[in-house]
Amino acid sequence: MMRLSSIINTFKAAFFEKYQDQILPSHKKALSRMAICRTAESPKMLAGCSQCDHQAYVPHSCGHRSCPHCQAHEGQQWLTRQLSKELPVGYFLITFTLPAQFRTLVWRNQHRLYSCMMRSAWETVRDFAQNDKQLNGDTGATLVLHTHSRALDYHPHVHLLMPAAAVNKTRRCWREKRSRGKKRYLFNHRALAKVFRAKILAAITEENLPLPKRHPSKWVVDCKSVGSGQKALIYLSQYLYRGVIQEKHIVACKDGNVTYRYKDSKTKRMVYKTVPGETFLWLLMQHVLPKGFRRARNFGFLHPNSKQLIQLLQYLLKLKPITALDTLIKRPQLRCQCCGAVMKILATQIFPSGECKVKDGVEPLAV
Repeated sequence: MMRLSSIINTFKAAFFEKYQDQILPSHKKALSRMAICRTAESPKMLAGCSQCDHQAYVPHSCGHRSCPHCQAHEGQQWLTRQLSKELPVGYFLITFTLPAQFRTLVWRNQHRLYSCMMRSAWETVRDFAQNDKQLNGDTGATLVLHTHSRALDYHPHVHLLMPAAAVNKTRRCWREKRSRGKKRYLFNHRALAKVFRAKILAAITEENLPLPKRHPSKWVVDCKSVGSGQKALIYLSQYLYRGVIQEKHIVACKDGNVTYRYKDSKTKRMVYKTVPGETFLWLLMQHVLPKGFRRARNFGFLHPNSKQLIQLLQYLLKLKPITALDTLIKRPQLRCQCCGAVMKILATQIFPSGECKVKDGVEPLAV
């Protein structure tokens, strides 16, 4: 398995030279942090054994959300929070995709247009739920922005997971979407695409941005049933943190090229792709989000402000949700190499210069 940090250190000079006109500050920050993640160059933390006098220095992780090593625990916490809002209805995964002609515009205005995409997707399904004869109420949804295809190309799209149900506040009733036959149905995908297209075009115009001279009149929206929604949430949680590729899928790095693999969506077979090392880094950097941008958002009765409503619905529908204690795996503890006892963190962010953040007044050893 190839280490991403070694690939970054090998090709970063060529990367900066080739893509100097396209590199953003967020890219530089991501590369600098991932290049030293859990390596000898990263800051250290001092751990002391709770049973004996043994102390040891442990390299810090970089903590960047695009790093394949970091924030697995945070991703699991997000998944646990979403599972705790589960309702006993069918769920649908709706994918809203922008045509290729808009990708350059979105890339140049990421923060604004990513938000426009998520807001337009939510407003589309919200309006459909309110106008639907069976639902006729306010629904909820979990949205996650993805910017990559399986081959790591730039392909911005929004995944929206919603229950096939709504709350009619006027009549104070819970309404579910019923389907005839075995095939479950929520909304017509062509109608969703038309409304989403109109909302995106209006949003771009409101942002005073130029529309592409040529763009298709028919857009693509996929709407499919995903059962209870748990597997869909697990899929979405995989790309909230830890970047767009796992290190186990980086197959080789030699002769100035990097080979990686991915599963083809049509054939379901693994495909191997070889690109120059600096191009590989650019494929990764395209998907580093702007600073402060939230990739996942909840709307409607799944919003964090609606916790009491969710609890009331779960009580009335006689559902015991998956709780944090049921699913959350604790962080692995450091163990002493001498006696096997649990080690406590005494100081963090220890740099070669001697600077550090000391816990409980403990004086660390010299690095």
